Amino acid sequence: MLVAGLPGAGKSTLLDRLYGLRGNETQPVPAGDARVIDSRQARNWWGRYLGPLPQRARVPLVHTTHVWRIARAVVEGHDVVAHTRGTWPHLLHGFAWLARRRGGDVHMILLDVDPVTARAGQFQRGRVLTETTYRRHCRRWHPLIERARSGAYPRAASVTVLDRSAADLLKAIHFE
Repeated sequence: MLVAGLPGAGKSTLLDRLYGLRGNETQPVPAGDARVIDSRQARNWWGRYLGPLPQRARVPLVHTTHVWRIARAVVEGHDVVAHTRGTWPHLLHGFAWLARRRGGDVHMILLDVDPVTARAGQFQRGRVLTETTYRRHCRRWHPLIERARSGAYPRAASVTVLDRSAADLLKAIHFE
């Protein structure tokens, strides 16, 4: 299960609430047979070693580690609940390919939060993307959410689109 949305949409907040994450974890968190993987875990792990480096230099390492952790958990046969941006379709294709090779499927929860609200979420958490980077995410997000609403989301066995209010009502994610 991939939880995707614009930066600041509430993906980490949702995982915190559903799985009791504290935000200081450095590794994926077991939840029964599943692994809960938030990008903060990689950011926290690398933070011990990359403290003096500027954010821009950290991002490639953090992102690569996060993607690798998701892929590794899928390859090891775990169910996965992972935070992903959702704006890089090649990653979704890759995760779907790995899941199919293991006999599974990718399911998506898309947090469809308007860009102004998501941007405010970035400022609230104190991790703000540059305006250029954020606009790029928005340009990629809008076509993906439209495809999801039309039932044409690439490589996903199921897609659930939630706004912030609906996400607040979500009580659990179950694997069958």
